[in-house]
Amino acid sequence: MARFDTNRSAEMEVFVRVVDLGGFTPAARKLRLTPSGVSKLISRLETRLGARLVNRTTRRLTLTEEGQAFYERSLRILAEMEEAELEAASGAAPRGRLTVNCNIPFGMLHVMPLIPRFLAQHPDVTLDLVLTDTVIDLMQERADVAIRVGPLRASRLVARKLGTSRMVVVGAPDYLARCSMPKIPADLADHRGIGWTFPRSIRGWPFRRGDHAEEALPPPVARASDGEAARRLCLGGVGLARLALFHIGPDIESGRLVPVLQGYNPGDREDIHAVYVGHTAPLPARVRAFIDFLAEHVRVSDPALKRTGDGKWKLVG
Repeated sequence: MARFDTNRSAEMEVFVRVVDLGGFTPAARKLRLTPSGVSKLISRLETRLGARLVNRTTRRLTLTEEGQAFYERSLRILAEMEEAELEAASGAAPRGRLTVNCNIPFGMLHVMPLIPRFLAQHPDVTLDLVLTDTVIDLMQERADVAIRVGPLRASRLVARKLGTSRMVVVGAPDYLARCSMPKIPADLADHRGIGWTFPRSIRGWPFRRGDHAEEALPPPVARASDGEAARRLCLGGVGLARLALFHIGPDIESGRLVPVLQGYNPGDREDIHAVYVGHTAPLPARVRAFIDFLAEHVRVSDPALKRTGDGKWKLVG
């Protein structure tokens, strides 16, 4: 049975502030309480829960496993309480701060051009847009939505597909003039590649010859932290890269990049999803509005590459 003499939401808020600010004293200063008062409140909370939440030392404060779980759940509960109050006061109209984390190339090409229209339709929403190819923890980073390109890890997140794109190995014309066009995947051993500073689920580039699948990878001479950096290195003639067609399609059509080993391209695709936390509670109106907006307005086609009579490559379909 609930204890009505305990202000549990206040306890959660104090605990979250202690964790976010890294100690009792800064939390007390922010909440206009005394450090001893904050410390006693956390101790009472631990006694009521029957679990230690924080390990206290003279120099730092760390969370126990139970404390980390309680912190993450507290963040969600406090956010839902705030959202409930906002929606009750505003008739569930989208409002408040919306934090979106997005893959850099997709964000630059497909999300940022839509932002003015979205904000015009929802003037009470304030947007925080973070562009990065690093896969973040939505709970830890307090992000409402993340847009991810490529295979999704197993998680409790909800995913909504926004599109799909073929993968293509490409090189700049001046690089291919210097190093020659590879004829078979094994030729990549004599080429220079552009890799990634973060781990990928596929270590080698996949190729297919009839029913035979194989992997090959040129030795990386440079590594990039995101797709746009890799594209620019490739355009500069540093080496070969394997990138999504949604990102480099205009470069191929203009001749700035040339497809390589297309006869061995396995035709694999990378899916694009919007992911969010949504299993346990209704979505905040601002999050639902943004995801629905993306699903309606994002246009990521999956064309094929065809060589024309003059030897150039064109996107078809």
